[in-house]
Amino acid sequence: MVLASVLVPLACIAVAALSSGWFNLWNNALSDLGHAVRSNVAPIFNFGLSAGGLLVALVGVCSLGKSRLIGWTLVLAGYFLILIAVFDEVYRDLHFYVSAAFFVSIAVLLTEYALTVRGLRGLLASLAIAVGVAAWVAHMVYGVPRGAAVPELISICVALPFYLDFTLRPRGAR
Repeated sequence: MVLASVLVPLACIAVAALSSGWFNLWNNALSDLGHAVRSNVAPIFNFGLSAGGLLVALVGVCSLGKSRLIGWTLVLAGYFLILIAVFDEVYRDLHFYVSAAFFVSIAVLLTEYALTVRGLRGLLASLAIAVGVAAWVAHMVYGVPRGAAVPELISICVALPFYLDFTLRPRGAR
């Protein structure tokens, strides 16, 4: 289930992006692919996000025995991912708020991981937070890149190793 929670949304995002005929990684946000009115691939994209969100939330529930804090944060992140699909860009500000909540939940997850896991892995999680924040600052403050897809993907990619480590590592192993 853990691997499916990563592969399903990422595969659907990739299929939607490659099938759209118009998506540009530098000029678009990933959510442009899910716009119910303007995107020819919205069903693929939104299905991937909603299914992935459900899987992440279920992984969170299954992880409560390892860490209640991280487990509940995963449940919340999964729910926000579902809400991104439900409230696509047609909903404008509401879509922005649920998307922001999702990416903040990823930062919170990395922070909890960094504070929970000792040694190099905890330190690397702190570095991952800095990389994610830097990507968003470059986009929001300096407009680099023009679209949000790059900072979105950077945030996801820097969090994935820690998500996989936490969820796949046997309970009690630190």
